[in-house]
Amino acid sequence: MKIEKIVLRKMKMVLKTPFKTSFAEMKEKHFTLAEVHTKDFVGYGDCSAFPFPYYSEETNATAWHIMEDFLIPLLYSKDVISHPEEVHSLFSHIRRNKMAKAALDCAVWDLYAKERSIPLSKALGGTREQIETGVSIGVQKSPDDLLRVIENHLEEGYRRIKIKIMPGKDIAYVEAVRKRFGDITLMADANSAYTLSDIDLFREMDQMNLLMIEQPLSHDDIVDHAKLQRVMKTPICLDESIHSVDDARKAIELGSTKTINIKVGRVGGLTEARKIHDLCESHGIPVWCGGMLDTGIGRAHNIAIATLPNYRFPGDIPASDRYWNEDFVTPQVTISRDSMVQVPAKPGIGFDPVPELLDRFTYDKKEFVR
Repeated sequence: MKIEKIVLRKMKMVLKTPFKTSFAEMKEKHFTLAEVHTKDFVGYGDCSAFPFPYYSEETNATAWHIMEDFLIPLLYSKDVISHPEEVHSLFSHIRRNKMAKAALDCAVWDLYAKERSIPLSKALGGTREQIETGVSIGVQKSPDDLLRVIENHLEEGYRRIKIKIMPGKDIAYVEAVRKRFGDITLMADANSAYTLSDIDLFREMDQMNLLMIEQPLSHDDIVDHAKLQRVMKTPICLDESIHSVDDARKAIELGSTKTINIKVGRVGGLTEARKIHDLCESHGIPVWCGGMLDTGIGRAHNIAIATLPNYRFPGDIPASDRYWNEDFVTPQVTISRDSMVQVPAKPGIGFDPVPELLDRFTYDKKEFVR
């Protein structure tokens, strides 16, 4: 691959309904789209950073700065890139800034698959033609509000439900779901909202037959999670704590987790995501694919990586109309009545930006020519 041009786009899309977690409420998604051009193909990558440094230290502005001033010059420092894993090596001495790295890493993976006329899923070593998906529901004002939202999503075909929780909106919410919907596949995501002082609350939640509890403790912790996992039968899933294959190794050795949510953006791209998948598979730790209120390009990369064999749980990879009245790629992602998403058979990510929508949602862009 000889890169001739890179385009960064500042884009914004309005969510159908606000999405609330323990750390923020979002009404619109600001994001950066990366286009990496060769003579014959364009590869696309999505930077999933938010406008604020609440989920991680990165923001839209800092990620743009890192891509423009450091990562793009590094890509241009090499005349030809033979394999996407070379991008991971080129970026290795730049600390953190995982979401900035992921946007370009993913775009190069898309290019690589397109040049070889194979689906991205096959380029990564995926084995599935369909993947199972679930739905993630933000914190609701009341248990009754949550029940109404869940009922709508069950009618749409989703079978695994993930609910966001936070102090004061936890036990009563889970109890209401169990009372109304029985033994549906249910998990809770705390987004680091609790501490070990809440252990009695987690012991109570441990009796509610949850698929897992995601990131209950601090965003950078693996030690206290190990203490909590030792007293719970419910699997603890780590999300924010895992940024690399080395983080995953340490968490597994400590007994901090029984499953890991691999978000492509959080770990720096598809190359590192695959490494974490392989490590977890070798230790018998199942993984699954998380989301970041993804638009079409980010969702496409998630679909591809989730075809790897150790992605054992339904991912946060919903239909296009889950968050957006209008996404900017074609075809739109839909789910079947049994909560499955079809994996594209076209070369690369299998989705194409719609030029008119791409331009409509873009409010600034910059080209970088070799």
